[in-house]
Amino acid sequence: MPEIIALVVGGSALVVAAVAGLYLWPLGRRALRLAPADPLDFDAATGVAETIRAAEAADPEVRPESRSRLLSHGSRTGRAVLLLHGYTLAPEQYDELAEVFFARGYNVWIPRAPHHGTVDRRAHHRVGAAELTTYAAQAVTVAAGLGDEVGVVGISGGAVLAAWLAQVRGDVVRRLLVLSPFFGPDPRQAPAFAVRPLITLYGRRLLRDRVNSRGYSFSAVTQYLTIARTLPRPPRRTGLLSAAVAISPLDAVVHPGAAVTVPRRIARANGIALRVCALPESWGVRHNTLDLTALGTDADELLRLYVDLYEGGPAPTSGLVETVTVGG
Repeated sequence: MPEIIALVVGGSALVVAAVAGLYLWPLGRRALRLAPADPLDFDAATGVAETIRAAEAADPEVRPESRSRLLSHGSRTGRAVLLLHGYTLAPEQYDELAEVFFARGYNVWIPRAPHHGTVDRRAHHRVGAAELTTYAAQAVTVAAGLGDEVGVVGISGGAVLAAWLAQVRGDVVRRLLVLSPFFGPDPRQAPAFAVRPLITLYGRRLLRDRVNSRGYSFSAVTQYLTIARTLPRPPRRTGLLSAAVAISPLDAVVHPGAAVTVPRRIARANGIALRVCALPESWGVRHNTLDLTALGTDADELLRLYVDLYEGGPAPTSGLVETVTVGG
């Protein structure tokens, strides 16, 4: 990342002038706002999901283990949840958590994001903000046909889309859980003053793309940051019933302040408290807070905690992790 920052804050007068222009360049908020789609009944929603799954099964570019997933009880349920996976990953990221939701009576929809889960492991470099929001909007329309009460869980870049849906599709989304939300990069990766120029330079693909040691394309990650910057300010009151965030202190990808501040603003706008869960450092969990392979039996309890956070019920008393309630 230091070489990227140098492109933004270099010492020449030409670079300084260019950076000034980048700060003034509009980020295009209107282009990412979508009108609500016509509602679907259960059969229509299931039909859309199965059509997507069939197309993926017929596409040799989509890895079989990474196809979209529908966990259905066979009829419309009282609750449905949409699970949005993270950047570079795919629906299988949610396999364990989806089963916990399903066991509680939820219908569960886990769609594959554009350019993700393919045999070409670099295909996600091409993802764009507009197609991500179109994907998210279609996904929540399907979820709304699967259950009476609908909520969204998102991780990393998927958490940005979840927060976006909680605001632009507030007619549908009633519960929100964001895991390791990428509302901004960790300051050790890019200082705050450099983020907007980076969004413009790489998000608009004015500079040739670069890929960091994690395999993250700067052109791609700035698409998620572009969406984060389009969240309404101040946030809208939409009828959200619960909001929660889970983070790891070992996460070197996301901005820890923004990870809590953004959902807290959304919660306050809706007159509800935000519940914050911080995983113990001793667990060694980093950015992917769904990567629980090293936790043994504790993993099952943490997955149940995530569902409890999503549902907004009483704070668990297991003592596994500490949850903090931030007033609305």
